[in-house]
Amino acid sequence: MGGLFRTEMVKQWHRTRTYVVLGLTVLIPLIVAIALKANPPSGPSGGDFTNLALHTGLFLPVVSLRFMSRFLLVIIVVLFAGDAIASEAGWGNLRAMLTRPVGRGRLLLAKLESALLLAVIATALISVTGLIAGTIAFGWHPLNLGIGNLALHMSIAQILGNLGLASLYVLWGISGVAALAFMASTMTDSPAAAVFAGFGLYIVSVILDAITSLGSIRYVLPTHYFDAWTNLFTNPGHGPTSDMLRGTLLQILYVLVFGGIAWWHFRRKDVLS
Repeated sequence: MGGLFRTEMVKQWHRTRTYVVLGLTVLIPLIVAIALKANPPSGPSGGDFTNLALHTGLFLPVVSLRFMSRFLLVIIVVLFAGDAIASEAGWGNLRAMLTRPVGRGRLLLAKLESALLLAVIATALISVTGLIAGTIAFGWHPLNLGIGNLALHMSIAQILGNLGLASLYVLWGISGVAALAFMASTMTDSPAAAVFAGFGLYIVSVILDAITSLGSIRYVLPTHYFDAWTNLFTNPGHGPTSDMLRGTLLQILYVLVFGGIAWWHFRRKDVLS
């Protein structure tokens, strides 16, 4: 199993797409740091992360994660998931791969692991690059802010711990739509179609979640608790919230359903390409 996973990762690192996509996760935090340094926002500092980043560079990765988690990071994670099987079928390699003494289940698991690792690397690069750029631009020190009735105090260890937890939560929050993209990847020869299926679910979920008249129906949408991690920085000291727990459990349901369908379908489908 380890050999198959290493083969998949070597294949990924020989693709230009991988470097372009991961390069964006490095470039965006750099652009954010340069923009904030050159043209800092005016007005009182508060819960706005861009303002807080001016007081300590440790908040620059928080700003970058906030920006990228809304759109670009979703596309990146869904791209890795949706491309996993469909790209092999599109190139005509999938049938040849299955003629080797490799079970379909093992191949599917190796593809899933490689997509997951790339998604973790992409998310980690946002935080790491943001920390480096933020430290250079705004310094490495705790947050001590008091304006009127607002008081925010976070130690370096607390900021870094919450950043790690927030990164994990954001990545897991995308897992539901990524699971749909991975499922679609086992059903089509077009990577673009699989990616569009996953990102389409994300867009539909965001739109429906904005319709407050839907009431409690919104609570089962995969993106409903997507921004719950921000409370780690707006209300420091309280730790993970109940909404973060609900969001985590909700994604488990989507992953199990879409992942189970993908497993069931791929082990039974006729591979012609």
